[in-house]
This record gives sequence, structure tokens and C-alpha cells, in this order.
Amino acid sequence: MRSLRVFEESWPLHTPFVIARGSRSEAKVVVVEVEEDGVKGVGECTPYPRYGESIASVMAQIVTITDAIEKGATRADVQHLLSAGAARNAVDSALWNLEGRQKNVTLSQLTGVDQHDTITTAQTVVIGEPEAMASCAKILWQKGARLLKVKLDDHLISERIVAIRTAVPEATIIVDANESWSIDGLAARCQLLADVGVAMLEQPLPASEDAALANFIHPLPICADESCHTRDSLTTLKGRYEMINIKLDKTGGLTEALALAEEAKAQGFAIMAGCMLCTSRAIAAMLPLIPQVRFADLDGPTWLAVDVEPGLRFTTGLLHL
Repeated sequence: MRSLRVFEESWPLHTPFVIARGSRSEAKVVVVEVEEDGVKGVGECTPYPRYGESIASVMAQIVTITDAIEKGATRADVQHLLSAGAARNAVDSALWNLEGRQKNVTLSQLTGVDQHDTITTAQTVVIGEPEAMASCAKILWQKGARLLKVKLDDHLISERIVAIRTAVPEATIIVDANESWSIDGLAARCQLLADVGVAMLEQPLPASEDAALANFIHPLPICADESCHTRDSLTTLKGRYEMINIKLDKTGGLTEALALAEEAKAQGFAIMAGCMLCTSRAIAAMLPLIPQVRFADLDGPTWLAVDVEPGLRFTTGLLHL
């Protein structure tokens, strides 16, 4: 006999998280618990307004399939019961977690994936004055971070990135514009990033303007984030991007994420794994994906004032398994 429970949680951040789309001071998540014969599986998602999601809308979606889940619906069934997005991720993650606990194995063992003891994760440098961003980057580097993800908007681009590169000349830097740039001036900006040794540029243009990248020559890889959700996205991304950012809240869970990664690699895309602001539950749900990726951006829980218990163990720039 199965039961499903869904509820919301709010996790305060220790520092405001500032990107081109605005500032956040807390992570609001939806949690799904599926219990069967005394064993409980837990999944988490972060509803994202950019995709028309809210806590209320995601919980309402999950409620619509509660009866099906309690009657034994499988992960494969859930792929058809819900569309890709945060709601499906929470349910999919809970069902994966339930199966792992029923079989007393880790999620990586369940999926047949070999994990390293440590995973290098990006540490995010949020938007601020150039000096403040450079100082943040230097502190992160001194604490051990070797991969930095720099958030930028449409202002002070050269000032910010030059200040950061000067502060951390040896760091691997990736830049995320969160759809805030336009095609006008993009070539010069890409050249600037390449000149200072930036390894990758993530989602410079709004997803609706991807066509502008079709014949756009650029000196560094460009990664699709908001433009890539599931395998259905890949057709239009070919020839525009070299990399895709896979997030479980976009794919609707690990089930589609693994399939997306396999298909993307077959088509020649490099893979990045990303997350929303979340607890360790959400990161644990995506671990089987990580051995396939070029860049892992898993620092969501490190922004929380307090993480869920039991949580994963992070040090600056590293996740220890």
C-alpha cells in the first residue's frame, strides 16, 4: 500500500543570490514523500517563475496524480502523467529514492554508475560591483574553489570579468548571462570572454532568440540552459550551441535527464549539470548524471543558512561522497 504526501518548505539563504533576473533571499521548495510498506522515498523540486511555475501550481499538479501514484504508478507512467518540469521532478525523484531504499542501495548503484569520492562543483559569484565580485572570487579561490560560475547582466561586463580574472588568474571561469544579452554586441563580448580565458558562456540570449546563433561564429563554447529542457529541445539547438545544461527541474527528473544526456552526447553536445537553489536532497537525486558532465554546478545547498539533515558534505568547490 502506497501513500503520497506533498508539502512546501522555505530555506533562508546566508547571502542574497543576485542574478540578471533579480535577487533571492530564500529557497522555496516542494517536497514529495512516497511511502510504501513502511519505506519512504523523498523527492524535492524548486518551482521556477521563469517557466510559469509557482509553489501552488506545482503542488496542484502533483495532487492531480496522487491517486495514480498511490495505486502503483511507476516512473515510466509518471513521464506521461505529468509534463516536464518541477512537479514531475519531485515525484520522479521520490520514486527513485523509494526504490533505492527498498533495495538498500545508493542511487548511483541503482543506476549502475560509478562515482568518484569527490566531485568538483562550480561556486557561484553573484552580480555586484566589479570590486566586490573580484573579492568574492578571490576568497572562493583561497578556500579551494577551482571552478567559478560568474553571473552577469547587461552592465559593466568588461569591468566585472577583467576584475575577476585579475583576482583569480588560474581559476576556470564560466559565465552565465541568464538571457540578459542581445545579439547586438554579442560578438565583441564573446571575444572579450575568450581573451580573458573564460571556458564557456551560458545562455547569453533569451531562449526565444536562439535563431540568431545559427550562423554566429564565436570563439568559446556557448551552453543552452533556458533553451534546453528535454530531448525534444535538441533539434533546434543543433548548430547554435556546443553544450547543454541539464537540470532535473527542467527535465522533470532523473529519468528524462539520463535519456537527454545520452541523446545529447550522441549528437555531439557536451554536458553541464546544474541546479536551482535547493537542499542536498535535490543534488543527491542527480548524482548518477555527474560522471558524464564536463562542468558540474551543484552549489545550491551551499547558499543555505542551514541545509536539510542528513545533508551532503560540501567544502568550497567540492562535494564529498
